[in-house]
Amino acid sequence: MDNQQKLSPVTITLHWIIALTVITLTGIGFYMSMFDFYPLYDWHKSFGVVIFAVVLLRVWWRIKNGWPIPVGEYPTFERRLAQAAHWVLILATVLMPVSGILYSALGGWGIKVFGWVMVAGNKNPVTGQTEAIHAGLAQLGQVTHEWLGYVLAGAIILHIAGALKHHLIDKDRTLLRMLGRRQR
Repeated sequence: MDNQQKLSPVTITLHWIIALTVITLTGIGFYMSMFDFYPLYDWHKSFGVVIFAVVLLRVWWRIKNGWPIPVGEYPTFERRLAQAAHWVLILATVLMPVSGILYSALGGWGIKVFGWVMVAGNKNPVTGQTEAIHAGLAQLGQVTHEWLGYVLAGAIILHIAGALKHHLIDKDRTLLRMLGRRQR
């Protein structure tokens, strides 16, 4: 279990797997949407579905284990900002894959996970064109996925800035603890 001196290996492992995957998927998502680079969509969806399972495991772990105890005393504003950033990160990492799945599945594109078809695409047999299963919900998924991408990117930047502030300015062991080093 986590304590003020040390985080559990489960907490650390889940944090870094999700952090590195979500940062990568967010960057790829921005690249794909800016340049309409479609060959990456199947990879993006595959890793998105897989990381969703890990995110759900992390949410369960956070509920079971509670929030990590800060390594020191911080001003109220800083504590509240950190809590808000952590909630945004947790919620966004749950809602990003949900909105992406909604967008892709109901938009008629289907979902394959490393070649395995989870949701079949919906192509018109006459024209061969992709047809939405439910255009309104697909649009909701698309808009939500896009906006959550910006929110998530901002929260990630804030989170990294906070970790660097703890390490470089406060000179406390917050970052070292997340790297698996014991608090002295």
